[in-house]
Amino acid sequence: MFDLKKIKNNSGFTLIEILFVIGIISLLSSVILTNMHDARKMGRDAKRLIDMKEIQKALEFYYDENGRYPSSDVDGCGGWDVGNQDFPFISGGLVQSMPNPPEDAVGTGNCNGYRYYRYSAGSYGCPVSKGAYYVLGVTDMETSARPHPESVGWSCPSRNWQNEMDWVIGRFERQ
Repeated sequence: MFDLKKIKNNSGFTLIEILFVIGIISLLSSVILTNMHDARKMGRDAKRLIDMKEIQKALEFYYDENGRYPSSDVDGCGGWDVGNQDFPFISGGLVQSMPNPPEDAVGTGNCNGYRYYRYSAGSYGCPVSKGAYYVLGVTDMETSARPHPESVGWSCPSRNWQNEMDWVIGRFERQ
């Protein structure tokens, strides 16, 4: 009926078959890990944009209570208030409206991550009649080139901050 010797000799995998399966598993795992890495980058960028909206709300609350936007803290980077792992973001008067200011999860150093600056009226050729203004932005977005597609942008006649940051917005104190 059955030849036990024949069944016994054919009951395992050959070295070639095992190496082939290992190769396929390695290829699939590398594709999955690459996609996960990209998804994490997109998630961090989405959080950056959410943080910007929250900071904008806090700036408006501050303006409603004080009649002006908060001054910059001069963390570094030419007087910009910077928010990243090395520098706390907007730790000055805005803390009243935002007790836990966000920070960029990847950015380090005095010019990376979130940035805020309050300019005096007329700076860079903007209309004096509109008063002082702030510029709020993010540098080093991970999944888009400059500018980010959702960036509103901000510029004055002699300066365009969109060229300096990936996502940027600004607002005058008097509209």
